[in-house]
Amino acid sequence: MTTSKQPYGTVLLKAKLILDFLSSSDEPQNLNTIAKHTELTNSTALKILDTLLLIGYVHKNIESKKFSLGQALIKYANKAINQLDIKDIAQPHLEELNKITTETVHLGILEDKNIVYVKKLESKKPVSLYSQVGKIIPLYCSAMGKAILADKPDVEIEQYLGQTTLVQHTANTLTTKNEFIEEISKIRQLGYAFDNSEHENDVFCVGASLSVNEKNYGAISVSVPEYRLTDSFRQELIEAVQKCKSNILADLQS
Repeated sequence: MTTSKQPYGTVLLKAKLILDFLSSSDEPQNLNTIAKHTELTNSTALKILDTLLLIGYVHKNIESKKFSLGQALIKYANKAINQLDIKDIAQPHLEELNKITTETVHLGILEDKNIVYVKKLESKKPVSLYSQVGKIIPLYCSAMGKAILADKPDVEIEQYLGQTTLVQHTANTLTTKNEFIEEISKIRQLGYAFDNSEHENDVFCVGASLSVNEKNYGAISVSVPEYRLTDSFRQELIEAVQKCKSNILADLQS
């Protein structure tokens, strides 16, 4: 008969129970409630809470004596997110977006004043769009780029416009500061951006930015030849992109 090997440091597993419970709670909790929900004795729960309090993993309200998650955990959460590979996280959601829309899907990242394609899923349609991983597009005339810029504060938008010449790639390219600021305002309200044949003629894109805690991880987009676009299909693309964005952000924050 074999016995299962007990993990070293079982107190850490008990501490995890407490942290998991506090993270699932919408408000601070008292000792009795924490002990009850983690199936620990009050004495054991208190000892662990005192240690977690010492290292900043939990916070204790002096007046109410209730516990909540501490600020020290934020630096670890942010570091973990920094180490994630957005391509791996986004891949299953991009595949689903590609399946739903049957159009070309891109994942891009911010590099200086440009969007760089780091992932592409081809359209299932007979006529698809030319693009490739590594392609570079200016922020101001791409759906992904404009979506990322819209996440930034106004002062950074002003700096970008002050350092960037808005070159006219097509008849639809936004080339004035006022036009662009109006566009950014609209994107902030909608939560997504369009490239209405602004970089290439006859190509329409819907894009959305991927940002968590003011840190940007890139953007996603769906591109479609303009002749295939109808009002109803455009709405389908918007909804699919928004769903994909929500799913990726959920994974980034899990």
